[in-house]
Amino acid sequence: MSTTTSNLTEKTACELIQIQANNEASAETITRAFLDLIKAREPKVKSFLKINEETALATAKSIDLKRAKGEKLGLLAGVPIAVKDNICIKGTATTCGSKILENFIPPYDAHVTEKLQQADAVIIGKTNLDEFAMGSSTENSAYQTTRNPWNLDCIPGGSSGGSAAAVAACEAPISLGSDTGGSIRQPASLCGIVGLKPTYGRVSRYGLVAYASSLDQIGTFSHDVADTALLLKVIAGKDERDSTCTSNDVPDYTKSLDVPVKPFTIGVAKEYFAGGLDPEVEKSVREALDVLKSKGATIKEISLPHSAYAIATYYLVATAEASSNLARYDGVHYGHRSKDHKNLIDMYCKSRGEGFGSEVKRRILLGNYSLSSGYIDAYYLKALKVRRLIRDDFDKAFAGCDVVAGPTSPTCAFKVGEKSSDPLAMYLSDIYTISCNLAGIPGISIPCGFNSKNLPIGLQLLGAPFSEEKLLRIARMYEKETNWHLKRAKVC
Repeated sequence: MSTTTSNLTEKTACELIQIQANNEASAETITRAFLDLIKAREPKVKSFLKINEETALATAKSIDLKRAKGEKLGLLAGVPIAVKDNICIKGTATTCGSKILENFIPPYDAHVTEKLQQADAVIIGKTNLDEFAMGSSTENSAYQTTRNPWNLDCIPGGSSGGSAAAVAACEAPISLGSDTGGSIRQPASLCGIVGLKPTYGRVSRYGLVAYASSLDQIGTFSHDVADTALLLKVIAGKDERDSTCTSNDVPDYTKSLDVPVKPFTIGVAKEYFAGGLDPEVEKSVREALDVLKSKGATIKEISLPHSAYAIATYYLVATAEASSNLARYDGVHYGHRSKDHKNLIDMYCKSRGEGFGSEVKRRILLGNYSLSSGYIDAYYLKALKVRRLIRDDFDKAFAGCDVVAGPTSPTCAFKVGEKSSDPLAMYLSDIYTISCNLAGIPGISIPCGFNSKNLPIGLQLLGAPFSEEKLLRIARMYEKETNWHLKRAKVC
């Protein structure tokens, strides 16, 4: 068996599976290669909050033993994977990037964690995030600020910035994140990798610590679309513990991936190319559309008239749900409890005041306000009506096109601290991604270029509900005509 490991960490998951099948490297060798690179790069990138080195190596050795005995192996056998730290792993701290859950050890596994274990994946650690997934830059973590592997002075996006940066820095070939308003697709775009948010209900949320329950969805990060298809195949499917999880059959996304979609129509929303879009981003996205056109796509201008209200709608719906979901962190059942309190109410107030960061507090206050007597009709209920209109816009669009395309983010990655004092400017980072969550449809970001400062640019493709198979095939058609997915960040 070859012991050459110099380039193992730049391989995709599918390539690592084949390497093991060819007896070129063992699961243990592969896992050690990634763990060694993590040790070298983490002081600069800061993707991980916890590394499970001992457990990961034990898992890898057990997989090698199964292979030696000729036992059946899972779809991700021997492939290292990183998991966002708001997804529960039994016996491993799950902090959600917050001080209030600093010492929380889940007594159970999330559904997706169980799926990964059944697939013989090697979970190497938990990744950093904006506290309770509230943010677009991973600067809101209570523990550290993750850096963009393409430029360490820049943010990786958020809230799943740790998971995105881990893949972009080659510290893991694949990872899991969560997407409430763009928290997978936006960091995927800024880090130059593939990020998929499935249809709401396609992947169980059991074991995902809730931010906004009607918007949250677990999704994937990878270097290319083939890995995305494989990982989605593993984690998707019915889960009786999540009442919002669909019982729809899960296609074999890998089987049809390389079958071109012909003919197909791409809807380009005119609202996505309005003011605020960086010219270099627009140029790369339009060039990507030209590539798809050369592969037989019909480009059709469409309108999503209510997308202008997506930001306002999202920050009413999401914060209202967050204020309810985060009410459980009161210092009584679990989580941080203040040591300096006079009575029960004082303990509640001080525990939450000490445990929550400023952005979480801001969103709880906004949510409580929008749900309060005298304001719920004027704000929250009206937002729900607009949410329905946004979904109707997409339904009309998909009646005449296969996917909707546009930029994932209006700009490339910005400098650390550049927008941290301006919450509204930060919120606008998700202007192109939020409507996807409000409508509950699938979306994918794929790399489509770099700007003049060598920062990645992402193309977003949105599909009709449960159209992930078609979405992945179209993304793959573009990927096979370009080499953006082959580029790797050289962390200095």
